[in-house]
Amino acid sequence: MASLQDIATAASINLLSAFGFLMAFAILRLQPFNDRVYFPKWYKKGIRSSPTRSGASASKFVNLDCRTYFTFLNWMPAALRMPEPELIDHAGLDSVAYIRIYLLGLRIFVPLAVMSFAVLVPVNWTGDTLERSKDVNFSDIDKLSVSNVADGSHRLWAHIIMSYVFSFWTFYVLYKEYGLLATMRLDYLASEHRRPDQFTVLVRNIPPDPDESVSEHVQHFFRVNHPDHYLTHQIVYNANKLAALVAEKRNLQNWYTYYQNKYERSSKRPMTKTGFMGLWGNKVDAVDYYTSEIQKLSEEEAAERERVSNDPDSIVPAAFVSFKSRWGAAVCAQTQQNRNPTLWLTEWAPEPRDVYWDNFAIPYFELTIRRLIVAVALFFLTFFFMIPITFVQSLANLEGIQKVFPFLKPLIEVESVKSVLQGFLPGIALKIFLALLPRLLMTMSVLEGYPSLSALDRRSAAKYHMFILVNIFLGSIITGSALQQLKTFLEKPPTEIPETIGEYIPMKANFFITYIMVDGWAGVAAESLRLVPLVLFHLKNAFLVKTEQDRSEAMDPGCIDFPVNEPRIQLYMLLGLVYAPITPLLLPFIIIFLAFAYVVFRNQVREWSGILARRAQAYDYKSNNIPTSAAGVTEHKRDRQILFCYPSPPCSHPLVLRFLQGPLRVGFHQIPPAGTGFLIPLLLIHQNSSLFVPDFESKQQQTQEAMIKDTLERATEPNFNLKTYLKDAYMHPVFKSTDIEKPDPLVEEEDRPLVATTRIANKQSPSSSSASSTSSRSHT
Repeated sequence: MASLQDIATAASINLLSAFGFLMAFAILRLQPFNDRVYFPKWYKKGIRSSPTRSGASASKFVNLDCRTYFTFLNWMPAALRMPEPELIDHAGLDSVAYIRIYLLGLRIFVPLAVMSFAVLVPVNWTGDTLERSKDVNFSDIDKLSVSNVADGSHRLWAHIIMSYVFSFWTFYVLYKEYGLLATMRLDYLASEHRRPDQFTVLVRNIPPDPDESVSEHVQHFFRVNHPDHYLTHQIVYNANKLAALVAEKRNLQNWYTYYQNKYERSSKRPMTKTGFMGLWGNKVDAVDYYTSEIQKLSEEEAAERERVSNDPDSIVPAAFVSFKSRWGAAVCAQTQQNRNPTLWLTEWAPEPRDVYWDNFAIPYFELTIRRLIVAVALFFLTFFFMIPITFVQSLANLEGIQKVFPFLKPLIEVESVKSVLQGFLPGIALKIFLALLPRLLMTMSVLEGYPSLSALDRRSAAKYHMFILVNIFLGSIITGSALQQLKTFLEKPPTEIPETIGEYIPMKANFFITYIMVDGWAGVAAESLRLVPLVLFHLKNAFLVKTEQDRSEAMDPGCIDFPVNEPRIQLYMLLGLVYAPITPLLLPFIIIFLAFAYVVFRNQVREWSGILARRAQAYDYKSNNIPTSAAGVTEHKRDRQILFCYPSPPCSHPLVLRFLQGPLRVGFHQIPPAGTGFLIPLLLIHQNSSLFVPDFESKQQQTQEAMIKDTLERATEPNFNLKTYLKDAYMHPVFKSTDIEKPDPLVEEEDRPLVATTRIANKQSPSSSSASSTSSRSHT
């Protein structure tokens, strides 16, 4: 069991590691040859140029100005000085809302830590329960927790009262923060620019029609049902094979560029092998080989383009339908279009660069089956992943190491080595073991068939949050193999599950402290280094970059890894709220993480990153579907579920209440029945905590804001041609660089339609066609 000395040793190691990462980051960002790695956003916006100077050749790559090294940490105050409105203009509201999560955590946990150390720590420390207990192995950390308070002691009233104080303070801070974000969001909506997704809805599961093509059917349906608001539409093609050919061709062109550059530098014809990655096969001239391969692939690509554009089977039953106003799109996106609720399904269209085109080829009826299969797979992955985690955790303590590697026993018994292992090894072992999990969960989300990258990230984040909640929080609390834990939960009544968890909560404070230090302190510092983008940029710059455009394309602005960072902050918020009344020693470690992460991520947003900046997308607050844009690199985005990151007290404090509740014996404690009655109101408050959150996301407000924006634009830009603006917004990316002859969707209209559409008018007379065109222009 780790002692205060072991925790201090681990804290020293992790603080030194974090400081080392920050030192490396501060020095590397000063070097001229790394400038595009650490300031890509400024280059993309055209407000920063290369610092490479003439003169000594070394100065072109290494910063020889010694004065800059004395101020290498100036990025920290610079990140904090940038005003929030300027940061919104620079990186977007989504990024600002994300980094405010860490500020929110500080506002919650700093007062909680002060109150805990002022009230609860003296109450716990002056108890003598552990010292009087026989055959109980404990450390100084346990003496600071509620474990040192006797059963039925009146000292437990301090913990109960502080639970009320902690809850009301958390609700108050959340209420104020939600109100501030609501104001920021409404102000931002009022000032945002026009975007295609504001006027467009995604229509799925379009029913087949024997007399009309998909395009004609869509046009006819919306001209009939939305005659005053329908503007245009874009059908969706299954171009997955074509996209794969384009990507393969781009890869071959990169290799061709590499060998061409190599040939120009050495004047010697480069050679390569025709096998995989040039590792085996016949040895041939590299330039000629890749020239011929690109030519073959270009012919195959042209044939596939022709097939996709002319084959009706390449059209999927989905379309992006655009309207003349935001109000019309809002009404369509939020209403049922057909008496059959499974047909003509509408939702807000994602921003064009947020669309995940590969999943549109999945038949709609398969989506439910896929999501059910993924849910079952996630269940088994979550619970049976405890087996390897339990094995790794068994090696992360002294007893487990001595059992598996008995020859290390003399080394482990050395006091300094023992402190390092107990205070550092458990957290780093779990961190390494979970490294590949986010990629696996993202693959599972892709298989579910969601149509946008932002939806994939949200689903991946939800899966990761559930995973770490079960495996890291619950799995670390309830020791044993996965089957044993599953059996424990299945055999007990649901009402006793919190009691079972409550028995083990105080015992695992040591592990969570080490995990926070490894994952939170050193992990966040390592993210600032941008090691992977740094290596990739220099590899591209050395072998592929030939022009300034190539160098610009080699820059990766990167993004904050939302599917990983969002569940992590939720876990830390949960740990803080759970352990505040039980083991307050955990709170300072969470506070250090929050302060550290706030500075690091604020700097990332300012200099090179945004939340999902690379995908040009973001997240609406909770379930709100009004698209919101972000300025700078993150413009043309949608903000979704940022507030999902915020802590949910109803998920945490019931565990604490069950731990303190009587007259049942829970953990080490038993309080009088009066104490039980005193806890009931707090449970009710937690169950109704949503009352503290202002409702700023009603559908009425969405349509109202849309109408205001439409009215203002009609007054300020009466001649704006919206149809031209939206014409190619939702065309598949592989088609945008070519002029493809699309099938005319206006030639198969039935002779006697119920509603005279534009295509029938075109058939009837040239004059009516001209009049219709003039009318369309006047409406736009």
